[in-house]
Amino acid sequence: MPAPKPTPGVDLGRLQVWFASHVAGFEPVEAVQIAGGHSNITVLLTGVDGRHLVLRRPPLHSVLATAHDMGREYRLISALGPTPVPVPLAIASCPDPDVIGAPFYVMEHVEGLVMHDHEAARQLPDARRLDAALSFVDALVELHQADIDEIGLGDLARRDEYIARQLKRWYAQYQQSASDPDVRIDHAHDILAARIPEQQGAAVVHGDFRLGNCIVGPDGTVRAVLDWEVCTLGDPLADVGYVLATWPENEDESGPFPDAPSLVEGFPPRAVLLERYADRTGRDLAPILFYVAFSHFRAACITQGVYARMRGGAQGIAADLEQWRARALASVDLAARYAAAL
Repeated sequence: MPAPKPTPGVDLGRLQVWFASHVAGFEPVEAVQIAGGHSNITVLLTGVDGRHLVLRRPPLHSVLATAHDMGREYRLISALGPTPVPVPLAIASCPDPDVIGAPFYVMEHVEGLVMHDHEAARQLPDARRLDAALSFVDALVELHQADIDEIGLGDLARRDEYIARQLKRWYAQYQQSASDPDVRIDHAHDILAARIPEQQGAAVVHGDFRLGNCIVGPDGTVRAVLDWEVCTLGDPLADVGYVLATWPENEDESGPFPDAPSLVEGFPPRAVLLERYADRTGRDLAPILFYVAFSHFRAACITQGVYARMRGGAQGIAADLEQWRARALASVDLAARYAAAL
């Protein structure tokens, strides 16, 4: 039987030495990358006894000084572990970059389905898709109801003026990176900046809360929320707006998420998710369209930047370039339309 192919960014020999003194009873004999690349890398570890754990480390290249903080991710899932928020069990963290070339942490391996697209979503029985959508919202509710100070995350980040700070950040990134400036983004930014709703308290904000970042069991229950890379403190309705913005319906015009799980038969419309969140939190959702507009604006800034880097020769093939161009234009169009409707 051939030896397993080495996984870039994971020195299995050095990792085995580290495990021997930090994680009792688990000796990794195989490491296989299951997600990541330009974002944080997720690696499935198989032990000598056949059990699994998961390792997270930064990407191999283009690591930003303020991103890819493994200690921060580990702190978040450790703090949320005792709460009703479904997260993998945090097992151990290694801040020493000399072990595998970068800091990393290890967490529990959670069995289940990750619904990135239509194909994955169809693996969940039709009868369980509504359950999955409601469990998805319930997980977000639990996150937003976690007491920031009680779970030890009070000093994680600023809590106030979340939207104002986010608008400034993403607009500046767009201005620095866009190779084809679009006046519609400027107009959307100006409208959003002038109409920021009053922030209703502060919560842990995931920042990328979608089905593709959740592990779902065969009964439709969300077993774990993943990818805490951009999590911070701030306005909880930003997460709700993002959920709605990334949950297209079949009646929508063509948008940036043509392969979204929500387009598969059996998943409910956005209104059902919004009603569930409102019923369980009691928050005033009257300004929710602002947060949807903001999510599309943020997506427009991000995708414009990715397209500009790819067009400049950063990486990718022609098909990828055209895909990102189409996605960027669709995001800009949605940002402009939602902002104009405020």
